[in-house]
Amino acid sequence: MSQALDIIARVRNGNRAGNPWRAPGLVIPLAFVLLLLAAATVPQWFTALAPDAVDTDAILLPPGPAHWFGTDQLGRDVFTRVVYGTSQSLGIGIGATLIGCAGGVVLGTAAGLAPPALQRLLVRLIDILLAFPEILLALLIIAVLGRGPTNTLLAVGLSSIAGYARLVRSQVLRVWQSGYVEHAVSLGESTPAIIARHVVPNAVRPLVVLATIGVGNAVLSASALSFIGLGVVPPAAEWGALLADGRNFLDTAPWISFLPATVVAVSVIAITILGRRLQLLLSHGSVP
Repeated sequence: MSQALDIIARVRNGNRAGNPWRAPGLVIPLAFVLLLLAAATVPQWFTALAPDAVDTDAILLPPGPAHWFGTDQLGRDVFTRVVYGTSQSLGIGIGATLIGCAGGVVLGTAAGLAPPALQRLLVRLIDILLAFPEILLALLIIAVLGRGPTNTLLAVGLSSIAGYARLVRSQVLRVWQSGYVEHAVSLGESTPAIIARHVVPNAVRPLVVLATIGVGNAVLSASALSFIGLGVVPPAAEWGALLADGRNFLDTAPWISFLPATVVAVSVIAITILGRRLQLLLSHGSVP
């Protein structure tokens, strides 16, 4: 029996080592993320209904063959609204992550290579920002900018800069002490050229995996802001707004909030797992 188990384990490990991209832990979340991207790009592939189409004869219908996720208090198809909301939620998540990464690269690089006095100031600034939860910083930014999709994207993105900056700074300090940077210095390359050609490209590599995970966190933060009425507000078909739209009907029609909440949770989990698996793949060359 033990020999048979050893043979099975060797076969499984051999298959994964031969093609780690086929590991179930990577394929399943990747397939779901690709499904989300398709829904965000061409929602017509998934539903023929309009997200704002009102049907007074189909108010608060439970999930069924005609309406997979049921209908809301205005007779709108919840599944259709979830599908069309994917573009807003995923767009906010990706856009906010890009803002956070770009700001993190600038702030982290400056905090690692600026003159000592400015370095200390920037490091203290990063520490202060990290002392606050990102959602709290986003709330403060929303209070200044106001509600709406664009402001939600900016709030979530700006609040995540400190986390990316800390990683970039540690990588910049490590790369700056590497042999190829010392070689570039000995060849007489200018400091800006070394930073642009050697330091930043090598320092941001770990940021790719972290940014993948960050998209899920940004989607969750944006949904939370919309749920409490400080992000995208109804009747917009955004995931957090859908949750807020159905919270007054939890007793009579729980599917209005529960099923979109399930989509949010599964999406964030899939994106996070994908990021973790990619991290293992890039670090060890295989996915366990």
